[in-house]
Amino acid sequence: MKLIKNLLIGPFVGLAFLISFSLSSNAADSELVVFDWGGYEDPGFFQAYVEKYGDSPTYSFFSDEEEAFQKVRAGFRADLGHPCSQSVVKWRNAGIIVPIDTSRLKNWDKVMPNFANMEGWNVDGKQWAVPIDWGATALTYNTEEVSADEASSLYVFADPKFQGRVSLVDNVDDAYALGFLAAGIRDWNKSTDADFKKASAFLREVHKNVRTYHADGAEGAELMKTGEILLEWTWNEVAATLGWDGLPVAMNRDTKEGSSTWVCGYTMMKDAPGSEQKAYDFLDAWLDDSSAEYILTEWGYGHSNGKVMDAIGEENGFGSLESYAANTLWQSPTDPALREKMIKEWELIKSGF
Repeated sequence: MKLIKNLLIGPFVGLAFLISFSLSSNAADSELVVFDWGGYEDPGFFQAYVEKYGDSPTYSFFSDEEEAFQKVRAGFRADLGHPCSQSVVKWRNAGIIVPIDTSRLKNWDKVMPNFANMEGWNVDGKQWAVPIDWGATALTYNTEEVSADEASSLYVFADPKFQGRVSLVDNVDDAYALGFLAAGIRDWNKSTDADFKKASAFLREVHKNVRTYHADGAEGAELMKTGEILLEWTWNEVAATLGWDGLPVAMNRDTKEGSSTWVCGYTMMKDAPGSEQKAYDFLDAWLDDSSAEYILTEWGYGHSNGKVMDAIGEENGFGSLESYAANTLWQSPTDPALREKMIKEWELIKSGF
């Protein structure tokens, strides 16, 4: 979830809302406003849209879906949003998104059915999100400084040997995916209060070794590139891009405790201010073969386009979603009460409490 290259700002309230919007927006085609993770403004993802309209959409960025949710609830308006598997249901239940007419998407038939029909994404025949990108959050390490044996377990994050050489992506869902996996839980919706306490306790132990929490894949990659950080809990992008550059960085999705799998997609926002036709053209551009090839080969993430994934997915580290997600913690929609606990506890953990 998760190509973030920009400095990301917190929730918008009052004057801070206006200041933050001016800092985190990328103005282009004013008739289409996309509320997104930073990095997704790369025109390689929607080249067909640029070719048709001569410009990219206007972007506003968020650092995680909770921030995005609160910003929209506070009155921010966009045409499209980009939540992930665990948030679409929350956004739908809150009434901030509207159904998508897939008959208006000429590339819809390329979307793999297991993506289109994910929990909460297709309800009573209505499509509430267009699945786009997917991947893993997993242990990523410097292969010259961390042995394969050390990198075989998530508990390496808490090893005092690596104090000050660890970084975790600053995202509550990814953080608790790590915590629950370390506690032996691969379905957080079946966790008990005791499991939650174990997960939180592990994250507190890891916090002692954390030098910094990275906000995005670009920042995570830079930390690994300089050698400042040897271990990260992060997304595919870091190991893929650094590995292609010949640097000694690898991702291990097969630790003893496992890794986590996520899927993200675009939603039509309620009370959208711009052009509905441009929104559909943008979605179609994202589903195009060229977009799927680009995100797979240039960023290291999977795509929902079945044709392209069947052709070049395996050679780029991806099989089927079922095989990729096997023995991982799937970032499915969480019980609202559990998610609120996760959000509050994560902020305490990062603050050292």
